[in-house]
Amino acid sequence: MSLAKTALIAHTQKLDLVIRHVLAGLGHGIHAGRERGAGVEFSEYRAYAPGDEWRRVDWKLLARADRYFVREAERDSHVAVWLLLDASASMQEPSREIGGVDKLAYARTLLGCVAAIAQRQGDAFGLVVLNAGRVQFTPAIRGPRQLQRVLLQLSRVQPEGGLPDADTLRASLHFVQSPSVIFAASDLLDWPSPLSQALTRLRGMRHDVRVLCLQTQAEVDASFSSNAAYRDPEQASGVFRFGADLKEGYRRARDEHFAQVTSSCRKADIPLVTARIEQPPGEVLRLWLRKPGSRP
Repeated sequence: MSLAKTALIAHTQKLDLVIRHVLAGLGHGIHAGRERGAGVEFSEYRAYAPGDEWRRVDWKLLARADRYFVREAERDSHVAVWLLLDASASMQEPSREIGGVDKLAYARTLLGCVAAIAQRQGDAFGLVVLNAGRVQFTPAIRGPRQLQRVLLQLSRVQPEGGLPDADTLRASLHFVQSPSVIFAASDLLDWPSPLSQALTRLRGMRHDVRVLCLQTQAEVDASFSSNAAYRDPEQASGVFRFGADLKEGYRRARDEHFAQVTSSCRKADIPLVTARIEQPPGEVLRLWLRKPGSRP
């Protein structure tokens, strides 16, 4: 069942349809009373007053109390939501179990879901794409048209080259001048890196930074074929085969690398969610949206 849900990502080129399906599958899983999505946190109910938006009426409470109540939320009107996408060449790594699904397709789906939630809650949101040594911005604003703009940009992104260097990223941090929630999706294969430095710096500036680390099942259990030849997509050379004699060394190096990633994020107070792209997107989205410090 989980593979079938994830395979939807590969079955259509229309990102908005995939996002609609993922969010519908969550039901009330992103209820504002429990989850902090896009900068808004539930506070209390109050009686309906003329002029209140009907979309804020709690219809279930109406059925029980026979009165109209609306959900009040504590909102910092200056909070913006930023979607940060690592679109370097390594993000084209495909699933060996689900045809047509790779890290980038999975990342753009989850980031699109966050954008849809931000739009639904009235938050300003923008997009930052990192690839080919560049930083590409879609400024943060509110509204349905912004959602279509961001989804279009996400759908057009292609994996290319490496991440920007430290100077380029440092000069680009002006995009978070106001308090922000930053959802960063990457495979984190390059760590420590200019990206890790930028995320740590953003957290030091007291922004809410949440990182999603994407892997394939083959990467997790070292189940690469020993018959195929592989090339590092971000290097000009380096064709190699993944023989059985290399698996133990690979597992050891991988465990050491991600232990360092986890430790660094913990020290910087950055919530880290590690997921396989074969997992159901809704399941991973719940974890990524969870308010830091809250119970599962």
